[in-house]
Amino acid sequence: MPKILYTQSYIRRAQKFAKRHPDLMGQYEKTLRLLEANPSHPSLRLHALGGKLEGLYSVSINMTYRISLEFMIKDDTVIPVDIGTHDETYR
Repeated sequence: MPKILYTQSYIRRAQKFAKRHPDLMGQYEKTLRLLEANPSHPSLRLHALGGKLEGLYSVSINMTYRISLEFMIKDDTVIPVDIGTHDETYR
């Protein structure tokens, strides 16, 4: 099982997200638990990003909100980078 490593910058972004979207916290927490238990679970829709975000991956909280992350398979570590809508996280 991968380990999630939270950076200070991600924690700040996640706190802002939580203040703006308290109704999504259950889905957000479920997404993180599932990411730790099984990153390839189909409901996460894990996929690699391209272009200027090449090297990062994304998982879905729901159809609108995403978490972009570094996914280091070699070290079995996941590092969340950003959280928000598709347009916010893929900028």
